[in-house]
Amino acid sequence: MPHYRDSGVVVRTHKLGEADRILSVITENNGKVRAVAKGVRKTRSRFGGRLEPLRHLDLQFYRGRGDLDIVTQAETRDHWPDIRNNLDRLGKALTIAEAVDQIAQDRKPDQGLYRMLCGGLETLHLADPALIVPAFMLKLLAHEGVAPELNECVIGGETSALEYFDPGTGGVTCADHRRGRPISSAALELMRATLGGALATVLEVQQAPHTDEVSALTHRLWEFHVERRLRSTELLH
Repeated sequence: MPHYRDSGVVVRTHKLGEADRILSVITENNGKVRAVAKGVRKTRSRFGGRLEPLRHLDLQFYRGRGDLDIVTQAETRDHWPDIRNNLDRLGKALTIAEAVDQIAQDRKPDQGLYRMLCGGLETLHLADPALIVPAFMLKLLAHEGVAPELNECVIGGETSALEYFDPGTGGVTCADHRRGRPISSAALELMRATLGGALATVLEVQQAPHTDEVSALTHRLWEFHVERRLRSTELLH
């Protein structure tokens, strides 16, 4: 069928011509959909301000012949106002959206990714956890099958004196095989908890030197695997 309906979150937009906009939407059933919203930048657009980043929408698309579909209907499900009203939360939300946009594949259904994105934005709407961005990135990497090894040295298999972290070798290294950057025991425990089922506890941790350490290490890990930087992180500083 040329027309189809789906729910999705807009993660990126850019201008097309004088009045149109191209959207990247993470949908529930159709993966990442890239679509044109015609006339949306006009003052009298029937879509109003709905087709903007960080909007959760019920959409109808017309499947085009090329890579771009066309948005024909859009109704708001949620727009997480407490994110938009707080610059810090907005920066974190945009970073989360950019991370998902970088790894999502066009038209490849991934309900898990869609649920993670909605859950992350809902969490930010309700609170402002210090570790929401690095924790989300770690969970995304695990979802993609490239979670770091955090329980034994990736070189020799040792389980003690794990004092270094190296994205290139896939995780922690011990004092004897030291490779990568130093990692504190507190930061290592937070990363383990994130991937080990204690995410709720991690998100309650207040900002401190070891949370900044987790953030820095996770961003290096992301850049190694995805081979792209997250430009939205500039809004966090």
